[in-house]
Amino acid sequence: MIDRVIDVPLSVLDLAPVAAGTTVGAALRHTTALARRTEELGYQRFWVAEHHNMPAIASSAPPVLLAHLAAATSTIRVGSGGVMLPNHAPLVVAEQFGTLEALHPGRVDLGIGRAPGTDQVTALALRRTMEGLSAENFPQELADLVNYFTGDRAGPITASPGRGNMPAIWLLGSSGFSAQLAGLLGLPFSFAHHFSSTNTLPALALYRQNFRPSRWLDKPYAMVAVNSICAETDEHAEWLSGPAALSFLRLRSGRPEPLATPEEAAAYPFSEAERQFSRERMRGQALGSPETVRKQLTDLLEQTRADELMLTTMVYDVDERIRSFELIAEHVADGLRRNG
Repeated sequence: MIDRVIDVPLSVLDLAPVAAGTTVGAALRHTTALARRTEELGYQRFWVAEHHNMPAIASSAPPVLLAHLAAATSTIRVGSGGVMLPNHAPLVVAEQFGTLEALHPGRVDLGIGRAPGTDQVTALALRRTMEGLSAENFPQELADLVNYFTGDRAGPITASPGRGNMPAIWLLGSSGFSAQLAGLLGLPFSFAHHFSSTNTLPALALYRQNFRPSRWLDKPYAMVAVNSICAETDEHAEWLSGPAALSFLRLRSGRPEPLATPEEAAAYPFSEAERQFSRERMRGQALGSPETVRKQLTDLLEQTRADELMLTTMVYDVDERIRSFELIAEHVADGLRRNG
């Protein structure tokens, strides 16, 4: 059997990073500018992620932000990467995304996550109860959400908007649970390689092994989210990556702050353990010049056999952030192919 050569679409995951010394309003304007530019560059989709109680991230309300981004663009798909379902009643999510789909038919993705996207105290403040935060409740809540869109099961509640305006539903994950569930339900699956790289291959294997054809897909479709910073040189890309590494380190230590400048990150007194932690986190990601990033993304495609890659770029300066996506579109994208 001769393998087909498949062009791999590239997409964008953005967290609306709030840079130190700026405002949330500036962060949201920068995300809007990035969405417009990546649409011009031919990226497939633009997703924003739900996070809470994190001063460096302004994308805590994906449906609100997506309504703005969809209105500011015209062709690129917009979506959530993701909405954390344990934080919300399924009916509310159906109404929100049914509204988005009705306004922008055929352009909306609803990526669903199982984790709360925050700490447990904040999760409790969001939902006012810890009930529903365990993995056991997630499949039923997902089934309820899908039913609000499809109306397959009769009941006293009709989601309006919602019923008849179903966006493309994805499952997101950083472990095997959602991978297996996505396969069993025949849904597309997006894996968070950008912060859980050691679990990527096992989770994708589970997804493909458990896949059952559905009304939505006849074969598996896997997307891999990857940290990506592309600059003219490897050294400059490394310099630009400092704030993201420091931000993640501060988050893990319970001290989240707005995204530092590259100068502040370079001057931070990392311990050897902290440097090792940062190096491990960037292992298997894409960081460097266009030539380096092409090789790194090609290696990732060979390992994962992903159908699509989603790039996430946490860079202090929005112009540098946009430039990274420009360099990848202009010098990397055409060379990214996999055997299928």
